[in-house]
Amino acid sequence: MFGVTILGNNSAIPTLDRHPTAQIVTCNDQLLLIDCGEGTQLQFAKYGIRRSKLRYIFISHLHGDHYFGLIGLLNTLSLMGRTEPLSIFAPPELEQIIQIQLDCAGTILKFELTFVPLMPEYSGVILEDKDLEVRCFPTQHRISCFGFSVLLQKRKRKLLPDQAKAYEIPAAYYGKLQEGADYVRKDGSIVKNDWVTMSPGKGKRYVYCADTLYDENLLPYLKDADLMYHETTYLHELADRAAERFHSTTVQAATLAATAHVKRLLIGHFSSKYKELDQFLEESRPVFPNTDIAAEGTTFIV
Repeated sequence: MFGVTILGNNSAIPTLDRHPTAQIVTCNDQLLLIDCGEGTQLQFAKYGIRRSKLRYIFISHLHGDHYFGLIGLLNTLSLMGRTEPLSIFAPPELEQIIQIQLDCAGTILKFELTFVPLMPEYSGVILEDKDLEVRCFPTQHRISCFGFSVLLQKRKRKLLPDQAKAYEIPAAYYGKLQEGADYVRKDGSIVKNDWVTMSPGKGKRYVYCADTLYDENLLPYLKDADLMYHETTYLHELADRAAERFHSTTVQAATLAATAHVKRLLIGHFSSKYKELDQFLEESRPVFPNTDIAAEGTTFIV
């Protein structure tokens, strides 16, 4: 399974029914957490997210609504007896922030915590694990901020058993065929890999655009994504305010989605000034019809 579960979709100040930004990305048997706003661990419990499956945490930037829930989550994982390592990908200052909190409380986590620093303006691969690849890219915000591209793709080629048998390739060699190797027969002739296997096919990609101005420089990172999340802090009548605060509007997010030819758009990071969210769709869908609200508790399949 490859899906995105929304745990929080609000910006800055939480409301009684909307929480700061947090998302769980399910990649087969692994869970990735993208951002960890205040109260995220309570959302884990509310929506039945299995903490034990959490492997990686990605923090886009160090505004509080994107990481104030992290120390509580880490402490709970330790109290619950977690021993499996956990990796956090984040701006480098976060490591010191977390360590100070742990030191002040005299807390020693029961699991290994690894920090991978995200350096300003860096873009590229930050994680490869089995069929999973994660890249980061800079967005345009008041402080250093990153988006994330999550690609899930089978790396092993698909074996064609009948063809392999026809070329008298022993079954013990099938694993190497799936890894892309050719086969050398006893007479020295070579059986090309693509004679007996097929490409695993195109993978699926989810792109998370964290807090950002409207920025067409993001288009190469968004292009042809199967699912894209983009912040829409404000309705478009407040485009000037959005620009002043390094945020985006409904129409701007939808315009990027249409220009980048993504298949589906999720919008979130709503200002607390808005009580109802239907108007966000009313503005977005005329520009990009396949737009949905990143509703809390909803899982979107990539």
